[in-house]
Amino acid sequence: MSTWLISLEGTPAGHQWALGLALMAAVLHAWFGALQKGRFDPWLSRAAMDACYGLIAAPFALFVVPWPEPHMWVIFAGAWAVHCLYKVLQAMTYARGAYTVVYPVVRGTGPVFTVLGAGIVFGEHFAVGQWLGVGLLVAGIFGIAAWNLRTVQIDRDRMIPALGFAVATGALVAVYTTYDAYGIRATADPFTFLAWFFMIDGWFIPVITHRRWRAVAQPDVMPLLRLGISGAFIAFFSFGAIMLATRLDKVGEAAVLRETSTVFAGLIGWLVLGEKVGLVRFSLLALIAAGAVVVKIAG
Repeated sequence: MSTWLISLEGTPAGHQWALGLALMAAVLHAWFGALQKGRFDPWLSRAAMDACYGLIAAPFALFVVPWPEPHMWVIFAGAWAVHCLYKVLQAMTYARGAYTVVYPVVRGTGPVFTVLGAGIVFGEHFAVGQWLGVGLLVAGIFGIAAWNLRTVQIDRDRMIPALGFAVATGALVAVYTTYDAYGIRATADPFTFLAWFFMIDGWFIPVITHRRWRAVAQPDVMPLLRLGISGAFIAFFSFGAIMLATRLDKVGEAAVLRETSTVFAGLIGWLVLGEKVGLVRFSLLALIAAGAVVVKIAG
């Protein structure tokens, strides 16, 4: 499979596969965020999911995929550090703010910085029409956050700090997207990067959450384990899809298309978390989708 994927790099078929992978990542990323924000403490949810995907990835990293090249160890160390900081900020954000307010801010901050970063690192450049699409998408995302903020009645005093953490988390999204795209392109086999990344990334949050497990009301272990396993497989396909998309085609376009996850997050917030979605929110979701279409057509 690796040989087939590598053969698609830079081809029209690879472009189409990258589009599909980015959209799949959008759907799954929204679901992953909802799982972390759901019924358990966000730190415990993330710890369960990380521990599960680290353990599941270990045998594939050690015994299935080709061994990493020597230069990859420094790249893995950098990826680990960036993702650790990102996950701490993300958990702090979710612990303070309503999902439909903070999630759009996180995702809306990332695309512009990712496109700029891809221009610096990979020499990618967006056409004027594509920047218009980015503007529409970001306007829709931040519009949803602002509208949702108006309706939040619980813990409003915590929303300003939550929004600050959300912006910082969004900046880290841009950093890790660009850095990981560099990493997956630096190894001969893309699945080597993915397997080893998940294995080394899976232990940080469980370790630092151990003390929190003892401090908060401890949930039943089996429901938390089921959450961890389901979240692990969602993470494999979500993160794996966007990383493969950045190897097959342009990093900036893949990152922008992934931010349609806000559309799916709105649907999940409504259908699963019981949060209301009215005409204004629906219109803003349509604006996000339109922005993504413009980016695609103008490219």
